[in-house]
Parts: sequence; structure tokens; C-alpha cells
Amino acid sequence: MVQTLADLLSALASGEETQAESAASGLAALPEAQLPQALDALQGQLASADPDRRWWAARSLAALPGGEVAPSLLHALQDEDASVRQCAALGLRQRPDLQAVTGLVQALDDPDPLVRRLAGEALEAIGSEAVPALLAVMENGSHLARLEATRSLAVIGDARAIPALFAALEGSALLEYWASQGLDRLGVGMSFLFPSAG
Repeated sequence: MVQTLADLLSALASGEETQAESAASGLAALPEAQLPQALDALQGQLASADPDRRWWAARSLAALPGGEVAPSLLHALQDEDASVRQCAALGLRQRPDLQAVTGLVQALDDPDPLVRRLAGEALEAIGSEAVPALLAVMENGSHLARLEATRSLAVIGDARAIPALFAALEGSALLEYWASQGLDRLGVGMSFLFPSAG
């Protein structure tokens, strides 16, 4: 049975997990002509007083085809509810978008550790284009933000990060671990500090 957009949105807000998950998949499969209307409706649900409805809106936005969802997910990344922020960060990780860099960098300071980790992974997914913003965090960010930035830079493996990764070797044990991983990945590691004689 073909479900209308109204049916799918009703199921999404039903409070019943199986129905809501099926509705999220159904929204992602809508014909292209209906996607703008679905996007508008889901953006409206992000303003709901019910955190469960906001979570399902973020979940559905992440699955929606097209390149117009990043601003909505970035809005959800600032939600008061940690689970909604987690869902938004996961959505941005699954669909890397350069316009999300600033919001993701801000989320590296989120009070929720999973949001911080998912934001870092989303920046990793963006790759080298996120490196300048991550280097700025390395220079001026909080300890928690620097830790996630170091991990992201280690995974991205961009040579521009080498000086910042060497500087992080003098930080906490976790900073040192991820800095070492990044330097090893870049092929410099400790051999850069201790060249062989002769």
C-alpha cells in the first residue's frame, strides 16, 4: 500500500518505534517532487516540544535524499536534548557536508561525550576540508575539544596537521596517544624526532 506524506508523518509521530522507523524509510523513498514538502514538515517537527518527535525528525532528515538537509541537522545539533544532538551528529557523519564544519567544530565542546565523538567522526568524514577548522581547535579549544580534534586529525591523515600533532605529544595521555597515531599514519612518528646517526 502506497502511503501518503500525511500518513508517513502521522506514523513518524505515533510514538511507536516500529511504525516510526518504517515511516522514516518511507519518507526517504518518496518521489523527488514530494521531498521539499517532506523537508518542510520535518523541519517543523524539529520545533516540537516532544524530544521523541524531534529525534525522529532528525533521524528522518538524515535519511532524506538530496543536499538540503545539513542546515536542519545543524539546527538539531543544538537541541537541548542530548539524544537529538546525537542523532543529528550521526546524520552529519553519514552525509558529510562542508557547510557543517563550523557547527560540528562547536559540537566538539558538547557536554555529552557521544555528541563530541560523533561530531569528530563527522569532521573525519568531511576530510581534508575540515583540517583548517580542526587546527584552530588545536590552538584555541578546550581540552575536550582538542582531544576530539586530535583524534579526527589522526584519522584524516593530512600533513598540515603534523606540527599540531607534535605539539599534542606533550598533552594528556589520550592526546599523546592520538597524536602518535596520527604521526605514525603520516609516516613521521618518533623517527622524525630521533634521526639515525650517519
